[in-house]
Amino acid sequence: MSGLTKTRTRTPGASPAATKPQDTSGPPFWTIRRRDVLAGYLFIAPQLVGVVLFVLVPVGLAIWYSLNDWNVFSGGQSFVGVDNYAALADDPQLPSVLGATVVFCGGVVVLNIGLGLLLAVLLNRRFRGATFFRTLFFSPVVVSVVAWTLVWGFLLQDNGGINGLLDTVGINGPNWLQRGDTAMLSVIVTQVIRSVGVNMVLFLAALQGVPAQLYEAARLDGAGSRVIFTRITLPLISPTLLLTAIITVVGALQSFAQIAVLTSGGPELSTTVLVYYVFQQAFEFNHIGYGSTLALMLLSFVMLLTLVQWQLRRKWVFHEQ
Repeated sequence: MSGLTKTRTRTPGASPAATKPQDTSGPPFWTIRRRDVLAGYLFIAPQLVGVVLFVLVPVGLAIWYSLNDWNVFSGGQSFVGVDNYAALADDPQLPSVLGATVVFCGGVVVLNIGLGLLLAVLLNRRFRGATFFRTLFFSPVVVSVVAWTLVWGFLLQDNGGINGLLDTVGINGPNWLQRGDTAMLSVIVTQVIRSVGVNMVLFLAALQGVPAQLYEAARLDGAGSRVIFTRITLPLISPTLLLTAIITVVGALQSFAQIAVLTSGGPELSTTVLVYYVFQQAFEFNHIGYGSTLALMLLSFVMLLTLVQWQLRRKWVFHEQ
């Protein structure tokens, strides 16, 4: 039997591995992960394009203009380095402008947040006509800023509707827009009345998200309305407080139309806030370089205040670590 061994014939140059097909394609390129990443980038692409075109590019141009002396009418442009930044220290009007900015922003932020929270607390209750009053207080938000300000400009004139209403009760009203103290007050109140509806709606949404069981448990323990509001309501709506604070501060620093239409920064510099001063220097006095420098100062203030509020959230915002 040993002589009957089987012999195998092998083709010269052939190997067993050559008879098996080899997969040289590798893993597919468009994996699920890569498709998801591409879809994510496509969704955020419009926002990214908007940020680049309307934020990064203008900021970059403002930085470049601040380093130059540019005359728009003659077309001449010369590099001056940091001369425009050094001019900030020599500007005699800048302290008054910054002071008016602080007063305006402080008044708008305090009144807007305080009044918005008060209206939200009052309108969060169930009573007849609650929907009507919510709509009434929110309606100025959808009105054009210029149209709203023009109407208030007529009402605040010396012989306008506000003084006419005061005359009916024996009060001789002032010329609201021609005196420094009353002009600033008028601009602040006009801005607050128009924009308080946004904060009111945000606070209403936050109040309606507070669990009613917490209020019931607090009342069973004998807690009063003041304790319930300070110990339960405020901590639970503190994230919304942070949001409204940031929105209101940024909006106050960017308020331009109200100043331009009502007072044009006057009388003197009493209502000339920083954003209006940027407009004056750049487009009225044709100091594009110095106006760009002031615009960058305004941007720095907005970023600094936003960063400070964001960092302080851990101390007074509930659920923040």
